[in-house]
Amino acid sequence: MENKRILYISQEITPYLPETEMSEISRYLPQGVQERGREIRTFMPRYGCVNERRNQLHEVIRLSGMNLVINDTDHPLIIKVASIQSARMQVYFIDNEDYFHRKCVLYDPEDNFFEDNDERAIFFARGVLETVIKLRWAPDIIHCHGWLTALVPLYIRKYYHDDPLFAQSKVVYSVYDDEFAGALNKNFRKKLLLKGISGADVKVLENPTYVNVSKLAVQYADAVVKGSREIHPELGQFIGESGKKFLDYQEKEVYIDAYNDFYDKV
Repeated sequence: MENKRILYISQEITPYLPETEMSEISRYLPQGVQERGREIRTFMPRYGCVNERRNQLHEVIRLSGMNLVINDTDHPLIIKVASIQSARMQVYFIDNEDYFHRKCVLYDPEDNFFEDNDERAIFFARGVLETVIKLRWAPDIIHCHGWLTALVPLYIRKYYHDDPLFAQSKVVYSVYDDEFAGALNKNFRKKLLLKGISGADVKVLENPTYVNVSKLAVQYADAVVKGSREIHPELGQFIGESGKKFLDYQEKEVYIDAYNDFYDKV
């Protein structure tokens, strides 16, 4: 395959957040794929607990300044960037004062799930895709990691479907053991109804649980990766019945080559 462009969108990346299965894959997979000759771009949210000074984040003025309207409210989109020198790799950060300046990731210090995590997911997904459009960088593969990225496949297929930049893009969604309890805001579905997205398109979110949010991602993705050894059984069954191209769980020693080969099949 020619020098394909891979866009990585992740809920968490180490060293900016503590090491987890997802944050490690999101850190070392882009580097490994880049070393195998691909061109990459990598995005994550700029949570308030990411230390800007220590990690040398700086704002990219030419990419910042856009407003995203969510639930009839304008939210400024700020783009920051940092470099992982040892990997010769840049990471772009999606930032916004309302959604990402609190000092926690998805839960408050009392371990309560943030009420606006639905809007944070909307802002993150749209913020990444709008930034990629500004960069004029057309990805061949968009690889999403974590439920916070679950709206990207929907947006690519329905909202940005006529944007030439994404015309050839294939979306890969990695499913992890990153389940949250309960459900997102009950009005989540309504907030997603942009041009090109109907209520029927997001019917599975009538009850926006972790499983249903993940099902939405699988529904609109071109391919699915099992990112954790154990995932929710209902989700595993849904993926199996979806008929999507599928890559089973890969051990730490082999996953970079396995994912890289899988991109060629997608």
